[in-house]
This record gives sequence, C-alpha cells and structure tokens, in this order.
Amino acid sequence: MSIFAPQILKLPASARVAVYLRSANFSTSICLRKDPRLADMGRVLKDEYAVMRDEYTAPKNPIILAHGLLGFDEIHLAGAKLPGIQYWRGIREALERKNIEVIIATVPASSSIEKRAARLAESIAEKAHGKSVNIVAHSMRGLDARYMISQLKPPNVRVLSLTTIATPHHGSAFADHMFESIGPSMVPKLYKALEYIGLETEAFSQLTRKYMEENYNPKTPDVEGIKYYSYGATLEPAYWSVFRYSHNVIKKLENAPNDGLVSVPSSKWGEYKGTLVGVSHLDLINWTNRLKWLFWQLTGTTHNFNAVAFYLDIADMLAKEGL
Repeated sequence: MSIFAPQILKLPASARVAVYLRSANFSTSICLRKDPRLADMGRVLKDEYAVMRDEYTAPKNPIILAHGLLGFDEIHLAGAKLPGIQYWRGIREALERKNIEVIIATVPASSSIEKRAARLAESIAEKAHGKSVNIVAHSMRGLDARYMISQLKPPNVRVLSLTTIATPHHGSAFADHMFESIGPSMVPKLYKALEYIGLETEAFSQLTRKYMEENYNPKTPDVEGIKYYSYGATLEPAYWSVFRYSHNVIKKLENAPNDGLVSVPSSKWGEYKGTLVGVSHLDLINWTNRLKWLFWQLTGTTHNFNAVAFYLDIADMLAKEGL
C-alpha cells in the first residue's frame, strides 16, 4: 500500500475517486509509452474525440449504421408509450443535426453471418431507395457487411465504403475461451436454452479465431473499388468494470491490447485509421458515456472520448474522401 494511503483515505469520497482516476490515467499513459506492442496500435487516438468541433462536412451519400451482435435499433422494455433504449444512443440524432442522412439497418440479433448479411442487403435496399451508401458497422456487423459486399453482391445495393469499429476480423480469443470453458458436451444444451428464449445461436461459433482465419476470411475477399476503413480500441479496465475478466482473457491469450471484447490486431481491416485509447467496446456506441461523464463532472477529470464526436469525425472523413 502507498505511504500516501492514510492521507488519501481522509479525503472526501469524490476527491478519492479523482485521485484514483487520475492515477489510473497516469499509469495507463506510462504503460502505453513502455508497451512494446504500441507499434501495432497504428495511430494512437487518445484525446482526438474529447469534444465536438464546430464544423463537420456531411458526406454526399447516406451513412448506414449497422449494429453488432445481439444488437437492435430501439427496444421498449416498459411499453411503446415510454422512451425506448437505442443501440446508437444519441449518435443518429447528432449526425442528422449536421445534415447527414442516416439509415439504421436492423438485422437478426444472433443468427449466422450469412443470414444477417442477407437481411442487411434487404434492409439497405428497402431504406436507401437506390442511393449509394457508406456502411459504418460496430463489432460483428462489420463481418456481415463484408460478406454481403463480397459474396452476395446484391444488385440493388451499391456500397461505396465500409468502416468497421472494433470488428473481430480475425476472431476473438474470448470466444475461444468461452467454448473451451463450457466444453463441447455442454454447448448443445446451452444453445437449446438460448433458442428456448428466442435467440438464434449460429453467430457464436463464427467468432472463434479458427473459423475466421480458416473459413470466413479466405472466402470473403475485399471488392475492388470499395474503400475499407477500420478502427480499434483499447482500455485498462477498472476493478469493477464488466470487461475486466474478458479483457484479461484476451490480453493473456492474444498478448494484445483490447477493448474488453475485441483486440486491436483483430480490429484491423483495410486502411486502419487508428486505436482509440481508454475506450471500451460499449463506449464505442455511447452506452457508458453518461455514467463516465457524471464521474468526470464530480471529480474534474478530463474528458477523453465522446462517441458522438467520433462518429461525426467518421462522417467528415467520408465527406473528404468524396463519398
């Protein structure tokens, strides 16, 4: 224990939290400077999206927001008359306020990549009305989009670009770990229980590293003329973080920085735009920011990531690419 611990314990609770967060941030920055894997992170994005800029350019074509595994557009847990829970919390509205046309593509939560890709194509065709589109996909939905573009080649859907965010292009060590922990004899029983409550189960085995490298990637080449961009994220989770366990599993098995579910190396596909530092898999869709911002306000900690600013910057990047 630090020799300063007695003095720290005498501070008010909010001050103790501030000391902890600042020391954690300092430790993270020290670790990043010393970590030999830093070179594999590409461009390090630590404070670029702390606040929103005044001006963003809107791309000429619509942006398709495609949700990840177990995702949705909006669900109403307390009835249709009360506000629902949005997957892209506040992101769609922020983009539209900047005159950016946004289309939400909803697909089955956990069916196979092939089934979800087919539904993605149908959703885009239904909602884009023949317009060319830029797909921005979080997590596993990037795999569906790649499959749709490469294998399905829907004639009524013209994709100009695909930007993937923390997509497991090379599989996830955490998926490997879970299958190994559950055991082959128990997997069918678990699947049966999930199917009983209405969940399809084909997606889970498609997240393993073996499946991605030996099956999916070889048969899903990029299509010439379409631009592929990708982002990854990494964090050092606090003791109470829901990602602490999964983060440590991935760090041990892949020896790689990760966001709690997907490693940085697995996130890379096409032109890698950089690694968001101190950002979890759920921070990327603005789910955890409200709680974090409350802590930041109470403790005076510097804001280092605003998901809305991140997506606005992606739109601005696409606009500058002429898309």
